[in-house]
Amino acid sequence: MAEADEQLVFLDEDPSEEDLPVVDRPWTLLIVDDDIDVHEATRYALRGIEVLGRSLELLHAYSAEEAFQLLSRPNDVGVILLDVVMETNDAGLQLVDRIRSQLGLAQVRIILRTGQPGQAPELDAIRRYDINDYKTKSELTRTRLFTTIVAAIRAYDQLHRMDESRKGLEKIVAASNGLIAQHGLETFSEGVITQIASLIGVPAEGLVCARGGLSPDEVVVIAAAGRYGGMIQRNVRTISEPRIASALLRCLEERRNIVEKRSVTLYIEAVHGLAYAAFVDSVQPIHDVDRDLLQVFCSNISRCADNIHLVDELKRQAFVDTLLELPNRSAMLRELDIRLASGGDSSTAALAVIDIDQFSSINDMFGHRFGDQLLVQVAARLRGRLPDCFVARVSGGAFGVLCSRGTLAAEHFGSVFNDPLEVNGIEQALSVSSGIVRLADVQGDGSSCFQNAYIALKRAKALGAGHSVIYSGGMSDEAHSRSRILGQLQGANARGELFPVFQPQIDLTDGRVVGLEALLRWRDANGDLIPPGEFIPIAEQSALILSLGDWILRQSLDALRKLAERGHQQLKVAVNVSVVQLRQSDFAARLDAALAATGVAPDLLELEITESAAALGTGELAALLEDLRTRGIRIAIDDFGTGFSSLAYLDKLPADCLKIDRSFIEQLDGAQGTPITELIVPLGHRLGMRVLAEGVETENQLRILRQLGCDGVQGFLLGRPMPFEELSDWLSCSAPSFPAL
Repeated sequence: MAEADEQLVFLDEDPSEEDLPVVDRPWTLLIVDDDIDVHEATRYALRGIEVLGRSLELLHAYSAEEAFQLLSRPNDVGVILLDVVMETNDAGLQLVDRIRSQLGLAQVRIILRTGQPGQAPELDAIRRYDINDYKTKSELTRTRLFTTIVAAIRAYDQLHRMDESRKGLEKIVAASNGLIAQHGLETFSEGVITQIASLIGVPAEGLVCARGGLSPDEVVVIAAAGRYGGMIQRNVRTISEPRIASALLRCLEERRNIVEKRSVTLYIEAVHGLAYAAFVDSVQPIHDVDRDLLQVFCSNISRCADNIHLVDELKRQAFVDTLLELPNRSAMLRELDIRLASGGDSSTAALAVIDIDQFSSINDMFGHRFGDQLLVQVAARLRGRLPDCFVARVSGGAFGVLCSRGTLAAEHFGSVFNDPLEVNGIEQALSVSSGIVRLADVQGDGSSCFQNAYIALKRAKALGAGHSVIYSGGMSDEAHSRSRILGQLQGANARGELFPVFQPQIDLTDGRVVGLEALLRWRDANGDLIPPGEFIPIAEQSALILSLGDWILRQSLDALRKLAERGHQQLKVAVNVSVVQLRQSDFAARLDAALAATGVAPDLLELEITESAAALGTGELAALLEDLRTRGIRIAIDDFGTGFSSLAYLDKLPADCLKIDRSFIEQLDGAQGTPITELIVPLGHRLGMRVLAEGVETENQLRILRQLGCDGVQGFLLGRPMPFEELSDWLSCSAPSFPAL
């Protein structure tokens, strides 16, 4: 920033550029007297006189009323030579009072001049009226008149300068506050031109240029006013008037303010190497007071420029993704709000939220630097293939695309990424899922539009990688329903609405009940059972599953303990765990604590995991499962055939039991027969696992499973899920074993 006390530099005017001579304005004197000879004598006495380098201009009034009317109009009167006796004996004195009180002219110097001292005694007049000097006409020789006028002009000049300084400082304060409040550098620069012109009292004719580096070639006009308005965004060296270009470049090179006879150029330095030069034309000389004020103003607006730059940078960071130099989510929301409010193209416009499938896995596999470069390539591909669309990064691996025309067909984005991307010399095939919403279908603001697009994206993700779904109103109803269920579920346990049920697991070799699967049930305040398929996924997505998981684990182990006390020993209990629970760093410690609190042996606890656990990554998941098995806890892979489709993946997971999903068991009664189940049973045995079929509901299914060598079964045919007391009675009375099997 330029030093606050830097000196102004005054350049000699280039003779070739002089068009008009520059002359200071004369001092204005008003002569008020009803005697014409007095006017002529005064004019003659002051002929050719200069005071402080400026000539005198005389105005004449021949009565107090005429003088009052003249002073009521805009003027630059600095000194008044005033007669006392005119229309009345005290007309001059009454005029003094009106000048001060009614017109508010405090700076003008009033010299009372009388030919009849008795009408206005000197001491009495000076005491009662705000006059600055008292002279009799007889004593005012040419010399004394000159000295009296010079003294009065000097006093007026000092008062005028002080008043102008005060007004100028007020303008600087107001200008600084106003400039700080400007939105953006261009508006700020336009304000600078206006304020400089105001300080020196000239029309706003000028321009502001900015330099971001050391080379003059980088100096560009960023704001202009008046006849210079057409120069915005031009390089300073292309300006047609050499004197302006020269003044601006010299101001920036020397980092100083430059004042010439017909212009002023101010140097404004901001942070981070940015510098500005403001040029304003002036058809009148720049006076000392103006120069001082310009210096103070320059120091203040340098700070304003810093603030404007800071605000612009904050805005940039608030609305720009710094990695990709793309608009961010906030910028997209703002753009959506504008489009929705205007209603211009909302009938055809659409928003798509595009998410890179398995982006977190790509990051884990190749590293975050590779992931960042992949995002750069994705952004470039979107901008290249969709040049007319507003593209923004809206989350880690997701982009928002807003198009005015109907180009966002559901199948379109797959084709955008048909060709692989090259990242660090590696070709990377990419799959994306997208949710699309038409702006015409949005009831609300940009946030509502985003929310609807994400609802559609979530539906697309549920269909698998590479899918695209267009939002419909029913999706919001489903989302609201899930939100309502979540709200009710959060307090359900405290209200005693949740309870565990247990479904028996039967060993097919001897028909014994060897285990139980613990299942969570919810009966709401109205007494209605909420299907597990409705609330369990919501609990997993909200992390509420953590507290519910701990609770069902303790309930299950406690039930096993109570059954053992009632003589039903060596039963094991299977408890489902989600990937959210597995991700907890203290998951194993929580299991240890629950086992210790209930006194249940670890080998009687079996944890069932599903495909969602694959999100941990093969290595991390395998290590966790192996650690649990070393503690004696059993592992079962649930719903096999619908999730863990990779045999290589299955081979790497340490597990004790493979559960065949009910969807394959249902096929045993159909025309297709048993091909999938026939493959799964020997596969599980080859991997050293027990194989258990779930969802067995018919005698035919049971017979076929036994023929295939399946180790165990569970299902409604053998035992429905039962609350604890019902289960206890069932074990004691109804089904100690199934010898018929």
